[in-house]
Order: sequence, then structure tokens, then C-alpha cells
Amino acid sequence: MDRFKTLTTIIMAGGRGERLFPLTRDKAKPAITFGGIYRIIDFTLSNCFNSGIRRIYVLSQYGSFSLDQHLRVAWNIMHPDLGEYIYSVPPQQITVNRWYRGTADSIYQNLNLLDQERPRQVLILSGDHVYKMDYAAMLDFHLSREADLTVAAVMVPRSESRSFGILSVDGDSRVVDFLEKPAAPPGLPGNPDFCLGSMGVYLFRAGTLVQEVIRDAKQKDSHHDFGRDIIPSMMKRLRVFAYNFHHPATGAPHYWRDIGRLDAYFAAHQDLLGEHPVFDLFDPVWPVRGHLSLSPPARFVSGKKGVEVSDSFIASGCVIQEAMVRRSVLSPQVAVGPGARVEEAVLWDGVEVGAGARVRRAIIEDKVKIPPKFSLGFDREADARRFPVTEEGLVIVPNNVVLEED
Repeated sequence: MDRFKTLTTIIMAGGRGERLFPLTRDKAKPAITFGGIYRIIDFTLSNCFNSGIRRIYVLSQYGSFSLDQHLRVAWNIMHPDLGEYIYSVPPQQITVNRWYRGTADSIYQNLNLLDQERPRQVLILSGDHVYKMDYAAMLDFHLSREADLTVAAVMVPRSESRSFGILSVDGDSRVVDFLEKPAAPPGLPGNPDFCLGSMGVYLFRAGTLVQEVIRDAKQKDSHHDFGRDIIPSMMKRLRVFAYNFHHPATGAPHYWRDIGRLDAYFAAHQDLLGEHPVFDLFDPVWPVRGHLSLSPPARFVSGKKGVEVSDSFIASGCVIQEAMVRRSVLSPQVAVGPGARVEEAVLWDGVEVGAGARVRRAIIEDKVKIPPKFSLGFDREADARRFPVTEEGLVIVPNNVVLEED
């Protein structure tokens, strides 16, 4: 922890998460369920905890109660008397009378925090990504380059560049250009088939950050965003570097997912499953902390027909009775009735799947009751008449609907 005494960490967690609607209808995006027992922000906070960072500000805004509640319940492990804390900070509206206009503006409106802390470096993170990262290694890189700003980046195939802000770098990893979702970006030096996509993880020299967000706040034509405005402006004048988030031994990119879309949220769940998951939660070296439910162990009731569960996560308190569950994630206290089939689904807390019901490729919010013999995910047109359906055919069932038997 000593290496972080002069570091202030800020997690941006105030976005509306419109592309995840209706999951974010009444919750902050970082506070929605992921992986059965976690919330999305738990991955960023666990990275901080495992890296040795114990002083964290979480900037909230939209749906802040859900996020604040989770932080108080699941992350009340810090000791303020030892200089450790996680503080949830809604918009203070002290210097200006408005909500946050962008990522850079959220820092501008909270410069008083930096004035109190007086850090040398500021680590800025996003609360809605899934990955495992040692921020200490990034700090070492940043200090070794005497950088004003270091941007964490992950290697992506050039064919997928339209989904990212792309950092063009020289042979020393210095950023020479920033391209927003380009069709044909330049490849990496020595690896031309790949380019570097920004992860939304920034490490600033504190004085530089203060100067840049103040400068940006005065610009009327700015989006007040780090990717769109701050980075392009800084790379022309200051020392800006890209930290390649990859395996040093193999050169392969580490796992990182922006789950800001419903289809991406679902795909990230599938990455957790199987004998050799793409993203392994069973890692004793880098544990992910979540809120543990005070529920009894999961129960399988085989009866005459038996229970079939394969490649799935089953949380505590679940009851599966003479049913089949495949490649699915069941949150605490989910009940699956006799003869029911659940395939490639994400079920939130307290969902009940009635006897003989069929659920496939669906995300179902907490406490929804699926009637006996009801079908989801088998008739796209019928599903779309009742529920949101994504481009890839996922059925989303919000927790405020009442389903009737077919």
C-alpha cells in the first residue's frame, strides 16, 4: 500500500447506462447484477483491493441509491482510522449548478477532493468494465516514462476497431494519435494486425490533470470527455503513453470487456462458463469480492426424473427440482420447477421458473415469476410483442411485468 500513498483513485460510476435499459431502469449501471453474486463495480473495486489501493472515491449520479447501498453492504471493510476508505460522492454542485456533462467534467466538479488529498498521481477508473488488472504495474510503467498521462489499452484486431477509441503509438508506446472508432486504424509497431483500444483507465500526473480539466471546462465546443477531448489535446503538447494490458510472456491481450450493451453483458456471462472459461472467477490469487447472500446452500431435488446441470453457476439458496439447467447463471434464491428447461440464461435474484417452462437466451430480472409451461426464447416474434429483444435475439424480462400462462 505504501506505493499508493501519493495516489488518489477515482471511479466514475454516474452514467445512465441507456444501452443496458431496462436493466438500468432504476439502478446505476455499475450496481446491476453480474455473475450471480456480484455487481459490475465489484470487479473494479476488487482490482483496487488486490492491487493494494485502499483510498477510493466513487463518483455517482444516476440511480445512486442502488450503488451507495451496495457499497455500504458489500464494501464496509475499509478502516478510516488507518487511512482506508471508499466514499460515494454524488454531484456536489458547489462550483457549478449542473449535473456532470462528461467524464472530464465530473473530475472538474470534484477538484476539491484533489485539493484536500494533494496527491502526486490520480488514477481514474470506470465502474462498468469486467477485467482483472494490477494497477501497481501500470503505475510503475507511468513513473518510468515520466508521463503526464498514461492510458491503459488492450490489443484488438484491426477489424474490430469500430468499437473502440484507438491509440496510435510509436516504438516507445508514446501516443501519437487518437482515433475515435476508426474503420482502418494503423497497426501496432511489430504487430500490424492489431491496434490498441482504450480501456477508459487513466493515470494522470495530478497537477497536469487539474490544469487540463480547468482548460477543458472553458471550451464551449467540448464534449468534456477524456477520450474525445482531453487525450487528443494533451498528446500534442505533453507526454502521453499507452500501457499495453497484455501477458508479458505470451504477448496475448488480457481479458477486458465493456459490458455497456445487453448483448455484451450476456456474452460476458458466457465467458464465465465451461471447463476452461475465458474469464475465470476461480482464481485464488486475484479474488473478486461480492455481497454474500445469507441463504442456505443450493438444493437439487432429483425425484423420479433427476436433475441435469451443466456448465452453469448456481448461487446459494437456489432450488432446482427435476429440471435441466445448461450454460446459465442463477443468482441467489432462484427456483426452477419440475420439468423446466433453462438454457443460456441469466436469472437474477428470486426468479421462479414454473413447472414445464422453457427459458432460452434470456436475461430475467429479480423476482420475476415464469408461469408453468411458459416459453421464452423460442419464438422471436411472439417474444418481441411482450418484451425487449436485442439484435442478437436475447429476450429481456424486466422485474415489473406480470406474466400470464400460455
